[in-house]
Formats: sequence, structure tokens, C-alpha cells
Amino acid sequence: MAAIYFHIPFCKRLCGYCDFLRSVKIQHIPQVVEMMHKELEEQHSFLTEREIKTIYFGGGTPSLLHPSEIERFIDHCRALFDCSTVEEITVEVNPDDITEQYVAELAKSSVNRISMGIQSLDNQCLKFMGRRHSAEQAVEAVRRLREGGFDNISVDVIFGVDGFGGHSLERTLQGILDLDVEHISAYHLTIEPTTRFGRALAKGEIKQVSEQCSEDEFMAVHQALTAAGYEHYEVSNFAKSGYRSRHNSSYWTGSQYLGIGTGAHSFNGEERRWCEQRVEEYIQGVIYGSETLSADEKLNEYLMVSLRRIEGFDLQTVADKWGTKAAERIAQSCKPFVERGWLVKNGDNFAIPATHFLVSDTIIGELFC
Repeated sequence: MAAIYFHIPFCKRLCGYCDFLRSVKIQHIPQVVEMMHKELEEQHSFLTEREIKTIYFGGGTPSLLHPSEIERFIDHCRALFDCSTVEEITVEVNPDDITEQYVAELAKSSVNRISMGIQSLDNQCLKFMGRRHSAEQAVEAVRRLREGGFDNISVDVIFGVDGFGGHSLERTLQGILDLDVEHISAYHLTIEPTTRFGRALAKGEIKQVSEQCSEDEFMAVHQALTAAGYEHYEVSNFAKSGYRSRHNSSYWTGSQYLGIGTGAHSFNGEERRWCEQRVEEYIQGVIYGSETLSADEKLNEYLMVSLRRIEGFDLQTVADKWGTKAAERIAQSCKPFVERGWLVKNGDNFAIPATHFLVSDTIIGELFC
């Protein structure tokens, strides 16, 4: 089964930390929407798998689209693919877009999962990050979604923000737990050079938290959420039983996916493709970058996505697909990490304990071809 992703690249305001492809030129929304329908029509055959498992609207800010436009995309997918067994249709939303009227309209659509970017419940932290909502609006938005009948809600939280750890992070985590949502994504702040935060960092106007602070806040998040019954199933993701993100799990298990819109990526098992055009360029015609993965690149990808998940990777799978020499090399490279407790070996399975997810990049880098 495969997945479809629609990237809605528009925002009313650019957050200081965000390096996703996005635009504040919301006057182009109608043109971009029409081009995305055209792209979907022309590129649907990129997927060799025709049965769709999940549909995801990300961004940017998909909640800038009227729910009827979201449903129109879903209907277009149904016309081109087998969507008879779709399990999950997610829309990312901003809290201040969630009016009672918007929820009422969205409830009429086929959307059955909401992902909301809350980031913090500290209003000073929200202001620092450039968010356009308050903590109170975020809490109210979840309440409205519940009253509107949505029973699968995910929220995003950002930690590792200088000056907003300690009690600020504790209050945010407790406030999130009080919302009793089904899924929580908790991301460490990453400062990229091309963002407003990146420019401020270069000028010495802000600073990054220390490595020790990163570890402490990661463990604070892990302990608070797992103690409340959430499963820490992927580096940045926590879920109640039965509520893992099915769409993101497609990426982590090597499934095929089709990305539509500027900023979207696609993968059909052999070829990876992406569109990184500015909005003004995209509406004139879609241009893709692409690569065909070598055997070594496929192995690296398998290790990377597997070790981000609590299940880890299977050495026998490596041997079957990439040969015994590759499996022997990887087994040897794993030994130091097993000795340190960063990897747990169970037969042919190697997995990173959730408490050590923060060092996953280090382990993955050592195992790569």
C-alpha cells in the first residue's frame, strides 16, 4: 500500500525556526491549488502501488484552505487510485484557524485525523518563535475539535529552546497531557542557517542550548509522556495504544509515497523525486529533481528509517537483500554500541532503546555504507 502527501506551502507568518518550503504570498493559493490538481493528474502513475493507505495534508498551513478544497483533493485521489481501504486522512492545522465554523465544515469532509502545531503553551516562548497563536487559543482549538467529533488528534511540541526549558517546558508538557490527545510529536529545536533564527544565531543575538541541556530536556519529555501512558515509538513521536501515525510510518517502513506540490518529495521504491520551486515558479510548470537509489543507498535508507523506530532493524533482512558480507560488517559495527547500551540485540534484531534515541544519528552514521 502507498501514501499520498499534499504540501500546502502557504503561511500567514513565517516562524523563526522553520526551513520548510513556504510562502506568505497567499494570493497565489488558487493558482497553486489548480496546479496541484494538474500535477496529481499527470504524475499519479509514478506509483507502481495503486492501493492507498493514507493521505496527508502538510505545509505550510493546510488549514488556510477551506475544507471543501481539502475534500476536492481527496475526491481526486479516489478517482485515480484505489482508496477503498484508506485508513487515515490527516490535515495539519494552526490553532488560530480552528473556529467553530471551520470545525463544522471540516467535520463534513473525509478527514479523520488532525495534526496541530502547538509548539509551546508558554506565551512568551510562542512570541519568541514567531507563532501566530496563544496558548489559550491552542487549548480552545483542541476543545472545539473534540466537540466537532474528531477523536484522533496529534499535537506538536518543540523543546531545546534557549530560555524556555525547566518550568516552562514542564508547564507545556503538563498542559499537553491535560488535553489528552492521542498522539504527540516532540521535536528538538534545530536552527538552520537560512532561517530567521539562523541569521540571529550568526549575529550572536540568540544561542543554542548546550548538549547537556538537550539531553536533559529530551529525557524530561520522554519521562513525562511515557509515564502518562504514551509509547515512545519513534525518535520524535509518542502515541497512545493504536494511535501511531500511519502516514509517517509509511516513510519509516520504506513504502511508496507520492508528494504533490512544491516542497513535496516522492518515492516509488526505486526513484526518489522532489520539487523545490518557489510558488511563482511552480504555477508556471513543475520541475523535479530526482535520483535512482543504488543498492548501498537503499541499505543506508533501511538502516536509517529502521533505527529511528523502536522496532529497529533485522540483520537477516540485511543478509537476504544485501548479502552476508554487508550483514557481517553491520553486526561488527554494532558491537561497541551494544556494549554501551545504545543498541539492544535480540537475536537478529538490533534496536535503539527509546532513552537513547537522541544519539540515533551517531549510531546510524557509523553503520552506513
